[in-house]
Amino acid sequence: MTISNKITISRIVLVPVMILMIYIPPLRKIDTIFNLDLGELLFAILFVIASFTDFLDGHLARKRNEITTFGKFLDPIADKVLVLSGLLYIITYKTEYKWWWILVVIVLFREFSVSALRMIAAKEDVVIAAGFSGKLKTVVLMIAMIMILFNNFGLDYLMNGNAHYVSDVLLYMGVLLTAYSGFDYVYRNRNAIKINE
Repeated sequence: MTISNKITISRIVLVPVMILMIYIPPLRKIDTIFNLDLGELLFAILFVIASFTDFLDGHLARKRNEITTFGKFLDPIADKVLVLSGLLYIITYKTEYKWWWILVVIVLFREFSVSALRMIAAKEDVVIAAGFSGKLKTVVLMIAMIMILFNNFGLDYLMNGNAHYVSDVLLYMGVLLTAYSGFDYVYRNRNAIKINE
């Protein structure tokens, strides 16, 4: 197995570790920076590390000429797992974002639709890699979620309580890109659907 694929797998493995941080009671009783308890801070830090692996695995795969069919298939799945875990955490534990469940529904619909298309293509021995719009939406969503997870890094104090608008706008952009990339994905790979028919 290539190094880049191992890094991709590590991104998936980090998700349950992140979630575990929230359910260790002693960690939730220790206050840290940005008005976060230690469990929240560790979740956020692990999310940042996992997000960085999204860049790292692709970079290494290209640099070492180790782009594999398995990597093309697994990388978008790892992204889905990480992004959805971040969104679910936010709407569950960040009270001001509870109504954002509708955004999770949009993301889930897109991801299941794309996954269904991948399965159809796989029947024809075609592996569909993530496109640019798909990668861009992942980056935008991750940046928005990192800001939210760290309570906007305490910037509300410097921006008169308006720092959350930056992360909000980024998240809306991410959801719009999610919808667009889903349509773009289906359109670019429509031949795989026609072949299956």
